[in-house]
Amino acid sequence: MVSPSRHEGLETEPAFDPASATIAIVTYNRSGLLTRLLESITRMDPKPGHVVIIDNASVDDTTLVVESFRERLGSELVYRRLETNTGGSGGFSEGMRVAYELGSTWMWLMDDDVEVLPDGLARMGSWAPRFKSIQGRRYDYDGSEFYWQYRVAEPLGIPIPFAPAGFDETGFKEMNSGCFEGMFIHRDIVQQIGLPDPRFFIYWDDQMYGWLASRKTTSVIVNEFVLRRTREIKQWDMGIRHMNASSNAYRYYIMRNRGHMKNYYRSLGVYNPMLFGAGTALTFVKELIRLFAVEHTVRGTSNLFRGIRDGRRIARDSSWQPMPPLAATAR
Repeated sequence: MVSPSRHEGLETEPAFDPASATIAIVTYNRSGLLTRLLESITRMDPKPGHVVIIDNASVDDTTLVVESFRERLGSELVYRRLETNTGGSGGFSEGMRVAYELGSTWMWLMDDDVEVLPDGLARMGSWAPRFKSIQGRRYDYDGSEFYWQYRVAEPLGIPIPFAPAGFDETGFKEMNSGCFEGMFIHRDIVQQIGLPDPRFFIYWDDQMYGWLASRKTTSVIVNEFVLRRTREIKQWDMGIRHMNASSNAYRYYIMRNRGHMKNYYRSLGVYNPMLFGAGTALTFVKELIRLFAVEHTVRGTSNLFRGIRDGRRIARDSSWQPMPPLAATAR
């Protein structure tokens, strides 16, 4: 049974105003993909009030690409080039901070390897009067329907890989996770849970943020296709689902960031050592399978062990604190 406080998202809000929404994009050395995304934004109808681009210290021609869109996007475009690469986590934390300080009611987060469908904002906005944490659907690179693991087994701290993909007549399903490739979230929820945690650098950050949001409001994935992936990723086709290729950096952070997750669980009183440990073990096994079945190698296991070691250090840090709520600012 869902507590009444979490149903606040079901209360009817005023009609959605596209100008109240900000698209926040994080990019790093992928100017070609960023070009496609910005081109798609110029074709949107309606368009958002602002487009915020956070550049993670790219060394390619990203700055020139952004400036080439300045005239077409006008005052909507806000560009921030960071001094160092803060990872997706740091980039989205900064992007949401900028959007929040611009007074945006809605923040729509996305990586640079997607494009927005022309009516994407209208489709998301149609759900805005009912919910405050919304995830739309995506087409994969080949045009197929991309499946995203929208449910988390909370005690384990891992996604449920075979949660039902179909929708009923309501057109939405409750979720307790999040994905920064399309998260559409209301400033009221951002104010309560704070910014995304930049300490993650990459991986688990969006799942954790979506889970925190679902503790404050009814979070949903809706049956609306609003994005399309523009980058092909090596996959293992398991019939029902796919498993994507990874990298040594991802393998390290997948295990290391379990330490941050453990600390969040402890701070909220939901940490069960045995069950969370089982989730960590399952994550380790999954990454081994990914190495063997998708990338056909055994090299890279050392990054998993390094991640486990450093995650334990994070979990033992007595000074660790969760991200704080944000102060209210004028819209």
